[in-house]
Amino acid sequence: MTATGRLYGVGLGPGDPELLTLKAARIIRDTPVIAFFAKRGRRGHARTIVDCFLTPEHYLLAMYYPVTTEVHFEDAEYVTQLSQFYSDQAALIAVQLEAGRDVAILSEGDPLFYGSFMHLYERLRGRFEVTVVPGVTGMAGCWSAAGLSMTWGDDILSVVPGTLGAAALVQKLRASDAAVIMKLGKNFAKVRQAIIEAGLLERAVYVERGAMPGEHVVRLQDKHDDVAPYFSMILIPGQGRRP
Repeated sequence: MTATGRLYGVGLGPGDPELLTLKAARIIRDTPVIAFFAKRGRRGHARTIVDCFLTPEHYLLAMYYPVTTEVHFEDAEYVTQLSQFYSDQAALIAVQLEAGRDVAILSEGDPLFYGSFMHLYERLRGRFEVTVVPGVTGMAGCWSAAGLSMTWGDDILSVVPGTLGAAALVQKLRASDAAVIMKLGKNFAKVRQAIIEAGLLERAVYVERGAMPGEHVVRLQDKHDDVAPYFSMILIPGQGRRP
């Protein structure tokens, strides 16, 4: 009887291949099946990060999202489409694992922090052995790119999704010592207004493609358009106690 394969969730870090851990690089090199998420018609950012580790012997399993726009999770159609997508991809990966082949799912940033990997992990973890390889988070890459000291002393850091409603955004930001605002996209104008209402505009910094080619850092008050690609976030550093 063929033993089942092991599933790996591999954190790739914020985008620079040199920010992968040694363990992540080793597992990518040694695992026969490499699975990655991408927009349909694109090779995918995760796939691009690991180019230097791949060989012709690797079997590449592309998982193309049915939708690529972040919306609030109360949207029933959005939830239904994604749920079916993750179930379908989990079934495809299970076929590989049941055949005795190890599978590494590439995850930008850290696999268990806003990662698509988590949806497959929860569907497969009860059936197969799983190893999660942590990665440098995208927000760490962004605040390093911006040179921001994010939390001091007793500061509490909040990670806030831009998909929240306007009133909830203002409330969360007012209650935070320091904040990272993710999932901007079409929510950017709403997020900017919430930051203004919370009285935090002067501290806010916009980072686009942190730790990647095309990196761009600017004070939010100096950004005059509402364009924010997927790999972007707003950082608001804390001002807590320090020696």
